[in-house]
Parts: sequence; structure tokens; C-alpha cells
Amino acid sequence: MDDLNKSSLIAVSGMKAQAERLRVVSENLANVDSLPTSPDGTPYRRKVVSFRNVLDKASGADMVKLNKVEVDRSEFQKKYDPKHPAADSSGYVQVPNVNPLIELMDMREAQRSYEANLNVVSVSKSMLSRTVDMLK
Repeated sequence: MDDLNKSSLIAVSGMKAQAERLRVVSENLANVDSLPTSPDGTPYRRKVVSFRNVLDKASGADMVKLNKVEVDRSEFQKKYDPKHPAADSSGYVQVPNVNPLIELMDMREAQRSYEANLNVVSVSKSMLSRTVDMLK
């Protein structure tokens, strides 16, 4: 039964990590049109998450945890909009380095990982319940 509990704990840690990833992706998508307000300003910078394995001493299992949320240092694109207050002398405005297609793919991957971990918790719970029923 200890292994079933351990597998559930590992899956729950994966669900928490993917939930945080979904939050960051949602923030990126919400700011896809966040432009600077002045010519020397910068637009919203995309954020990315990284994970790490952490040994849980109580259970002896390797858990996944959010390592950090960092900003993506890739170049900003520019669009021509000479009437925008943040336009440079050539009429170009820097736009966020957020690609909605990449964010949607990342969101879908996080969702599938979350669902897979949820399935592990469900199966572990079912197996634990059946084991207890057999011991009665």
C-alpha cells in the first residue's frame, strides 16, 4: 500500500507543477497585446517555467517541483504603427515576444500532463480501495 500512496504523491506533485505552468501560459496569452507606453519602454516579456526533481524525505520519492519562472530573452518583433505613443522615430513599435500558437501548444501539453497525473491518482485510489476491500 505504501507504493500506491507514493505514486499518488508523485502524481499530485506533477499536477501542482503543471497547474503552475498553465498559470504562466495563461499570463503570457493575456499579455500578448501588452505594448509599451513610451518609445523607450519595453513590451511584456514572455515567461517560461522550469522544473526540478526534489527528494521528499518523508516518503522517499522523487517529486517534481517548479524550479523557477524566468523571462524569455528572445528578441522583440516590431510592427509599423506610427500613431502609437511608443513608436520610435521610424514609426515602429516593439511587440511582446509571445507567440500565441506556441503558448497554446504549451498549454495543451501541460493539460495532457495534468490529466495523466490525475489518472495515476485515480487508479492508485481505486487500487488502494480494492486492496482494503480484499483485506476485509
